Amino acid sequence: MTKILIVDDSSTQRQLLRQVLSQDPDFEVVGEAADGVEALKLCHELQPDLVTMDIQMPRMNGYEATRRIMSESPRPVVVLTSSFSDRMLGISFKALDNGALMVLGKPTSLAMTQQEKEQLLGQLKAMAGVKVVRRRWNRQVPFRESGEVPAASLAPAGKKVELICMGASTGGPPALQKVLQGLSPQATPPIALVQHINLGFMDSLARWLSDTTGFQVMPAKPGVRLQPGMVLLAPENRHLTVFKGGMVRLTEDAPMDGHRPSVTTLFRSAAVYGPSALGVLFTGMGRDGAQGLLEMKEAGAWTIAQDKATSVVFGMPGEAVALGGASEVLPLDAIAGRLNSLCAPPKGEGGNGK
Repeated sequence: MTKILIVDDSSTQRQLLRQVLSQDPDFEVVGEAADGVEALKLCHELQPDLVTMDIQMPRMNGYEATRRIMSESPRPVVVLTSSFSDRMLGISFKALDNGALMVLGKPTSLAMTQQEKEQLLGQLKAMAGVKVVRRRWNRQVPFRESGEVPAASLAPAGKKVELICMGASTGGPPALQKVLQGLSPQATPPIALVQHINLGFMDSLARWLSDTTGFQVMPAKPGVRLQPGMVLLAPENRHLTVFKGGMVRLTEDAPMDGHRPSVTTLFRSAAVYGPSALGVLFTGMGRDGAQGLLEMKEAGAWTIAQDKATSVVFGMPGEAVALGGASEVLPLDAIAGRLNSLCAPPKGEGGNGK
């Protein structure tokens, strides 16, 4: 049984969320809080497995409450927002800096579709199983050295890297932030990215990553080309495909692996780059990206899957590993360092890639 603490200053919203959660026998709502002060107190008393957190509340807002919970009584926190304004979504994503695992839209009524209910409940269930640690609050500076590369890792054939493709789903935003913070925008080739996220959140995700990593992160638009120091994000409900020379194309083709945008669609198109591309598949539910990562590897690209221990959900990277699509499997802390070493200019070409 998963014990849930609901934090929201609206009694109507708390009741609605309680009713939605009651439809899954694996959930038990053990408490409700109307502000951050009460939430912190109940976390200590009730020891919930998961906290759903509102942002705008009296006395202590959700931003500060998340920070306090993660430093005093760490447990998974998921931010729920009903506002899709640029300002509020930006604040909600900043809660990820304070330790929240995900930002989701609040249920609007019991008339949600079955698919919407299953998606919300599935995401909450996945977050409840995440092992979190006590947070220490040091200012993060973009581009800092990341974890060492395992000595047993084999280096790919020496060829200049022209493109990095990344894919992520559940638990992806904090993982992407961590890796991008360990890379240098000045020394990193263009990055094409697919992140599964709820409708209405894509622009705010791009702004949050831009603000916290030093990279220019933007949803792809027709006519935009891949550029060094840029992260091009697949927009909502469009597949992102790449071509040699930095051209991209957006399509409304049928969903792949149940998704549009699809990680497999991006990775499959990147196979044209051969050994000059890198593929990275992060945490996520399902299998999207697994087949695409395999096709990149078969075309000569070096491919990385996030390991099970550091993945929120080992579904997507686990499927890739099972297919033989990962050249290596790395913990999250080691991925940026590995990408830095793979993107460094070959000896004799000058510079150190940073």
